[in-house]
Amino acid sequence: MSATSFRVRPHQRQPVHGVTIGIMILDTGFQRVPGDIGYAPTFRFPVQYAVVRGATPDRIVKPKADGMLEMFKAAADDLVALGVDGITTSCGFLACLHQELAAHCRVPIATSSLLQIPLVQSMLPKGQRVGVLTADKAALTDEHFRSVGVATDLPVVGMPPNGIFRHNNRTGQPVVDRDAQEQEVLGMAEDLLTQHDNIGAIVCECTNLPPYSATIERRFGVPVFDIITLVEWFHAGLKPRRYTE
Repeated sequence: MSATSFRVRPHQRQPVHGVTIGIMILDTGFQRVPGDIGYAPTFRFPVQYAVVRGATPDRIVKPKADGMLEMFKAAADDLVALGVDGITTSCGFLACLHQELAAHCRVPIATSSLLQIPLVQSMLPKGQRVGVLTADKAALTDEHFRSVGVATDLPVVGMPPNGIFRHNNRTGQPVVDRDAQEQEVLGMAEDLLTQHDNIGAIVCECTNLPPYSATIERRFGVPVFDIITLVEWFHAGLKPRRYTE
């Protein structure tokens, strides 16, 4: 195969250089703590954000309504024009738009941490399953799972509807109690593992849960995958590490 037969992304005029990952982030106001996808120093490489105005926490659970797809397409186009090499999002519920956004984007896109489920499931010992922690169990439908090629009968536990986490996100609290949120998340993980004794790994749908992934693993001894593990893997492929002797 000749060098000219490879698909090479052409150089373009762009205002930003050196940023591989672009993040379409929801229109929120709550405090983003270290480990959250919206806390830029979470990443060991630079990221570029694009706020999707109007994509609020209460609307995003049904992203196929209210013209959401067009809003995210426009945000993706803006990130590509800035010069990013790949795009992700700040909400796992965008899994149901994955196929449409992948068809639209001119660069690879990883819409949801749920994309990791088939890989994680394939690595588990026989008889073990992936369990899912989500922001809203009632809103996480079969369509979200099917859109990213995932089984629809996975064990799922959601945030308490009237809990502190959803209150902080829904009301846009500028200062949150991280410890209180962590205790709520640990309770979710305990419920998942208590209700299902065959959980071999956890995947967090919600992109606000990664700050607590390490604590979940230490407390319960199960691997935890989230949007940050997905983005780090994604980045590693877009910009492979260079090795020298």
